[in-house]
Amino acid sequence: MHSFGYRANALLTFAVTILAFMCVISSLSDSLNSPSPSAQVQVLNMNWFQKQPSGNDEVSLTLNISADLQSLFTWNTKQVFAFLAAEYETPKNSLNQISLWDGIILSKEHAKFSIHTSNKYRLIDQGSNFRGKEFNLTLHWHVMPKTGKMFADKIVIPGYQMPKEYR
Repeated sequence: MHSFGYRANALLTFAVTILAFMCVISSLSDSLNSPSPSAQVQVLNMNWFQKQPSGNDEVSLTLNISADLQSLFTWNTKQVFAFLAAEYETPKNSLNQISLWDGIILSKEHAKFSIHTSNKYRLIDQGSNFRGKEFNLTLHWHVMPKTGKMFADKIVIPGYQMPKEYR
């Protein structure tokens, strides 16, 4: 007959195999979800636009961020990390990306929000390249599942421009 150790090993191997199979099925089921998030961002006020003593441009904005990210949540979603970034080009860099706000959304109930805030992080351009510069505000998100591959996407909101003179 088989010993206790052999039977325990067989049971443990079977349980791990079933668990791995369930994780694969769970990950594959997320690919059937076709999310349709939406977002709107308004720049309500430019609090200041100045040149720092170091020569860098610094901007403070008041923003109204509205988003509906509920469609990103499935039964396999643990949380969603979302952040708003200002993106623009300079002669030196094809993409400059500065984070203005971020948040972790833990449930579907909190995934539809509207916040009125100043930029959480300092908007500083290294150099004085920001005067008169066109930029986009982009809402990025990373869906962190309970099991499987992390998914990331974004919504680009174009059409913003900095003033040509400091305030």
